[in-house]
Amino acid sequence: MQNTLVSTAEIGQFDTLIDVRSPAEFAEDHIPGAINLPVLDDEERARIGTLYKQVSPFEAKKQGAALVARNIARHIEESCLDKPKDWKPLIYCWRGGNRSGSMTLIMNRIGWAARQLEGGYKAYRQQVLQDLATLPAQLDFRVACGLTGSGKSRLLAALHAAHAQVLDLEGLARHKGSVLGHVPGNPQPSQKYFESLLRQALSGFDPAQPIFVEAESKKIGNVRAPDSLIERMWQSRCLRLEASTAVRVQLLCEEYPHFIADPGQLGEKLHFLTARYGKAQIDDWKQMAETGQWDQLVSELLLRHYDPSYARSMLQHYPHYPAAPQLAVDSLAPDPFPVLAQQAIALG
Repeated sequence: MQNTLVSTAEIGQFDTLIDVRSPAEFAEDHIPGAINLPVLDDEERARIGTLYKQVSPFEAKKQGAALVARNIARHIEESCLDKPKDWKPLIYCWRGGNRSGSMTLIMNRIGWAARQLEGGYKAYRQQVLQDLATLPAQLDFRVACGLTGSGKSRLLAALHAAHAQVLDLEGLARHKGSVLGHVPGNPQPSQKYFESLLRQALSGFDPAQPIFVEAESKKIGNVRAPDSLIERMWQSRCLRLEASTAVRVQLLCEEYPHFIADPGQLGEKLHFLTARYGKAQIDDWKQMAETGQWDQLVSELLLRHYDPSYARSMLQHYPHYPAAPQLAVDSLAPDPFPVLAQQAIALG
């Protein structure tokens, strides 16, 4: 029988990536784009593992084989019968062992050119960590800086629309990057899956062209960007968005409609700032939200909380920030960001 093992470098050569690990393993992290066809579900995996330890490996293998065969048959019937003869799936499990080997064997017997990822998810994960440690140093970043509400995320969106290279860390993290940054109905990925998505993005960039990215802290909600990336960003050239407080208030009210629709959500988030500003101030801000005084509330949060923190962080970490070329956001109507994106590309 021919060798069916392939390395992580060959992942892109296949039509479909099939992760045969349990749903819980898949949910924590997987190769982006993979589908989950578990040969053992979470309960089955736990049961066979217990049998292996407490009874005997032989008994576990017998019962495990019956479950695996039954599950593979179901997956073929439900997910694979429409595949053509020249279909090329790549199959992986935790270490490239029995789970992925069983499905690879059966699919090859059917006639598909199925292959098994050598070393499985564990080898892939090692490659992710290696690449995240080395890729940022090979890339040329342009960091979009500017006070909160100046439109950095909108600039990145306009740059993407103009076919510039963009690394959207907040998009990958599904979080807007501050204590108020949780996006309702869009839970954050696990740390490992965030790293998988980030590695995929970094691997796809052309090192000869600049990559635009928004200035971020190391933590974006509950996930953390690798030090190698953050330190590379700190040393990169900057672009500086400038907008008046009134424009920033308008933009933020547009960006956070869920707080306006449900002021109680904002009150829950403001509670985390009590230790810094005191209960009386937090109660005042909550009252402004409840009574719809949004312009005043957002202005105070910007001037008292966000702006001083942001200015300190920029001066501490970004040596090119003070002399960065400025892009003026004078108003939001008409939309200024397509023009600003062209200016940023010209500067880059």
